[in-house]
Order: sequence, then C-alpha cells, then structure tokens
Amino acid sequence: GAEPVRLPAAGEEGLAEGGPPDHSYSLSSGTTSEELLRKLNEQRDIIALLEVKMKEMKGSIRRLRLAEAQLREEIREKDRLLHAASAGTRKRHGL
Repeated sequence: GAEPVRLPAAGEEGLAEGGPPDHSYSLSSGTTSEELLRKLNEQRDIIALLEVKMKEMKGSIRRLRLAEAQLREEIREKDRLLHAASAGTRKRHGL
C-alpha cells in the first residue's frame, strides 16, 4: 500500500518561528509596537464609523416613529369617517 502522508502536528510549523504562542490570543513575539498602534488606529476608525452609523440609525428611527404616528392618526380619522358613514346608511335603511 501507499505510504500515508504525514501531516505536521499542531504547532510544529510554529516551532521554526520561535515556538507557538502560549495562548491563542497572545501575539507572536514578532509583533512590533508600530503594528500594534496601526491595529489600534484601525479599530478606532472602525468604532468612529460605527458611531456615525448609529447616530444615522437613531435619526431614521425617530423619523419612522413620527411617520408611524402620523399614519396611525390618519387611520383613526378614516375609521371615524367610515363608522359615521356606515351609521348614517344604517339609519337611512331603517336597520
């Protein structure tokens, strides 16, 4: 039979680069402070963008609530007119 292909064990490739990090969340020893700063600034930019989006969302939610209130008011008005009209026809037909 063919010889099975041997896959490197977990962390084995990492040994060449000074060993695998001790925790999944620890950074490789080669991470420079410049890289960290760049990552931090990227995160800050993302957060700023999200905050802007949140403000926009809050604005559109407010607009939608106002529109909803106006529509509900119109529906109430139409309902009253319909009830008044149907009450009028009922009287006319002597029902």
